[in-house]
Amino acid sequence: MLFAEGALSRGAPDLPPAWREFIRFCSDLKHGEIERLSIQDGLPVLAEITKKKVKFHGRAQPGAAT
Repeated sequence: MLFAEGALSRGAPDLPPAWREFIRFCSDLKHGEIERLSIQDGLPVLAEITKKKVKFHGRAQPGAAT
């Protein structure tokens, strides 16, 4: 585990701000893909999102062949 449970909410003084921001970003993303993550000097500097997966849970339409 990168940090103790709850450390992010307490400010995680030993976790650099760039990592805290990246973790928050991932939490807000909920679903999706990060295609590329650029790291410089051990810190995240750029996350590239190029696609998202979308699932369609369709229901059969009346009169449609099944």
